Amino acid sequence: MESHNNQKKIAVVNDFSGFGRCSITVALPVISAMKVQCCPLPTSILSNHTAFDSFFFDDYTSKMEPYMAEWKKLGLRFEGICTGFLGSKEQIALVKKFLEEFTGDDTMVLADPVMGDYGQPYATYTPEMCNEMKKLVEYADILTPNLTEACILTDTPYKENWEMEEAAQLAEALHQMGADKIVISGIPQGSCLTNLCYEPGQEVKLVSTEKAGPARHGTGDIFSSIIAADVVNGASLEDAVRKAAEFIRICIISSIEREIPMTDGVCFEDHLGELVK
Repeated sequence: MESHNNQKKIAVVNDFSGFGRCSITVALPVISAMKVQCCPLPTSILSNHTAFDSFFFDDYTSKMEPYMAEWKKLGLRFEGICTGFLGSKEQIALVKKFLEEFTGDDTMVLADPVMGDYGQPYATYTPEMCNEMKKLVEYADILTPNLTEACILTDTPYKENWEMEEAAQLAEALHQMGADKIVISGIPQGSCLTNLCYEPGQEVKLVSTEKAGPARHGTGDIFSSIIAADVVNGASLEDAVRKAAEFIRICIISSIEREIPMTDGVCFEDHLGELVK
């Protein structure tokens, strides 16, 4: 009988923005470059992301369940599932349903809880939605919050300066909520940004890179996509985080050199070959 499962696949649950280099638009080429098939499940369709002054938006919530049903008919199995920005509590419930139906014994689930930044939740994230996201944490083999999101999920007051011991305590709290491994991304440490890698029973690992410039749209999606594909391909979490952080650093440098507007993300296309070295 014909099988659709003869190649490694990662399902990516995220929005699709036609311009701005974020979400599915970056996950698809990045995961594909790393020799894993990327299968998008769109949560919404946008002409360009919401940081632009105007944009076209089509909510895909009502279409997600029949979309998933067709994948069920095909008998699809995934080595990885990667979740990103979710726009409503209904979408969070649908993602939980998807994970319950498509997560097998060998499926790695990476949840990127795109909820906020700089100490504030995004405008769409109501207290009710934040509580629903906490329930999604227990499904994560790898959880990749930034400091703001780690604080929201653990009900911890946000502050500007963090000691690594304090960040490690946040990671431990997230583990107690059900996530297995945790990467708290982008912790400022002098001239560097540090990613804290927590794995139960192991010493906390710190992966630091020199700041190359201001944060840009879409880099979080690139970060989670590289980690997901690298881990599915057998890399350790620390090595995957190191690869992702260095890739983003060189992409930011190229984007500054090309005078790419901040809204337009990073010109990662120049460097895709680096991901398979």
